[in-house]
Amino acid sequence: MLQTPTEILHDLAGRIKARRVALGWPQLEAAQRAGVAYRTWRRLETEGQASVEDMVKAAVALRCEEGLSALFPLPAASSLDALLAQQAARPAARPARVRALRSRPGKAPPP
Repeated sequence: MLQTPTEILHDLAGRIKARRVALGWPQLEAAQRAGVAYRTWRRLETEGQASVEDMVKAAVALRCEEGLSALFPLPAASSLDALLAQQAARPAARPARVRALRSRPGKAPPP
């Protein structure tokens, strides 16, 4: 089903509010957690209007940032050469950080 931009914004506003309410946060707390002005947060929830930066901050605060990467997917490669070129153009993923285990006096190290 196709939606107009206005319909998408209102749907998004409702989702933001529903997520905040599900987390049990008042608007002021959500705004503070996101690092945006209270008026900005109210506008997000009523109109879906905000800068891209404020929308990203809201998504992070509401723990929904993983969905942002799906917003603008790369087009499918038309050939193997095109796929290899796309992969080469992507920035390399940073390796996961691994914490070293510290031994405590009087405790045996884990197996």
